[in-house]
Amino acid sequence: MNEVSLFRLYLLRAMYLLIVVGLGIVVWPGVIHHAKSWELMGGVVTCMLAAFSALSVLGLRYPLQMLPLLLWELVWKSIWLIVVALPLWSAGTMDESTRSIAVTVLWVVIIPFVIPWHYVFAHYVKKSGDRWCLFPGRPASAGSR
Repeated sequence: MNEVSLFRLYLLRAMYLLIVVGLGIVVWPGVIHHAKSWELMGGVVTCMLAAFSALSVLGLRYPLQMLPLLLWELVWKSIWLIVVALPLWSAGTMDESTRSIAVTVLWVVIIPFVIPWHYVFAHYVKKSGDRWCLFPGRPASAGSR
């Protein structure tokens, strides 16, 4: 029995494709053809977004295995909106640059509708984790198997 419907798999693939195409248009030209050196944080952000889009290509083939990528995207954008954008907006002090980023980051509202939460709960919350090996090379006792 497949735990995630084919429709949901295609929704995930569509999300990964949106990321690949969107960041492919916006980020990759600057990565491939950058003429001058980047500022520190600008370079970090650009390279992280390029890596995110490159890994999203794997999501087209392996949508469930790459779910942590979408969860990471959901979490960091939610944190940024709550900790950075919301206080500025509620105080009426949000500048145009921050507003522009907030509008872009608000696309995160799509992700919760695409993620198969029953699968996430079953595989990341309920399922027992991999065992820890504190002493490599030492055989595990019979009771820990």
